[in-house]
Amino acid sequence: MQAALELIGEDLKQVEEQFKKDLESEVPLIRKVGEYLLSSGGKRIRPAMLLLSARLCNYHGAQAIPLASVVEFIHTATLLHDDVVDNASLRRGLASANTLWGNEASVLIGDFLFSKSFSLMVGVGSLDILGVMSRATTIIAEGEVLQLLYTGEVDLTEEQYIEVVKAKTAVLLSAAAQSGAILGKVSQQQEQAMADFGMDLGIAFQLMDDILDYTASEEEFGKSIGHDLEEGKLTLPLIHTLRACTADEKAAVAAIIGKDELIPEDFRLVCSLVQSYGGIEYTVSKARNFIDSCKKHLSCFPDESCKDALLDMAEYVVTRNR
Repeated sequence: MQAALELIGEDLKQVEEQFKKDLESEVPLIRKVGEYLLSSGGKRIRPAMLLLSARLCNYHGAQAIPLASVVEFIHTATLLHDDVVDNASLRRGLASANTLWGNEASVLIGDFLFSKSFSLMVGVGSLDILGVMSRATTIIAEGEVLQLLYTGEVDLTEEQYIEVVKAKTAVLLSAAAQSGAILGKVSQQQEQAMADFGMDLGIAFQLMDDILDYTASEEEFGKSIGHDLEEGKLTLPLIHTLRACTADEKAAVAAIIGKDELIPEDFRLVCSLVQSYGGIEYTVSKARNFIDSCKKHLSCFPDESCKDALLDMAEYVVTRNR
């Protein structure tokens, strides 16, 4: 990420200031919860994607900063809702907002952030970008419901899981990249290339998160290890393992997923199976394939520092915390 940070570091600082400005409300709790979340870390991949895309597409106007803020607002709103649905206790290594302020406040402040995001987008004045972002938020909501339907499904296919990943995670990165291209008024081919770049990068990003759930400590990962498993959510390392393991092993995993509470011995058993059947290596390989694909999407752009920074960002996705 170093190349990207060197190129857009000052812009990202302005995005942080924009966050604070956009959180203005007559209800003090909104600012308190919003600032807690926005100051608790995060990689700012989505704002960085929009800023770099805009620069690559030769846009140097004033609208990239507020739009980058909007993208992070939308992402933060989804995190607030996710943590309520998942009953999560940790987010980015800190207590989740629903743990500190309750589910009701988390849902309602998430709603505020969504509403505020669209108000800010109207101010930018681009119907094309408003259309891209509104479609993305609709797909994110559909992805949440789809994941809920697949909970506990030990026969979940890789193809079904990738569809969930596209909807829940990748579509917002794709929208951020496409919005930058729209600002730059590039050709339809280049706009689509940026959207595809963001989509493939987003899929790879989530697949690497899937790996961290089985390999990182809570301090490294920033959220509870094994929580997805406890919630009955199958990710790619386990999906691959269930395809390869014996019927008895699959039944044992199904029984663990069906429990109300995950005990350490159960998690160790599943981790052992994932390791034995190469679930980690398989997922890394798949993530690498998506990164190789997303790099190809940039071939229609000339070689320059912004393109190099985007390529470096892609490489960062498959090397972070490993």
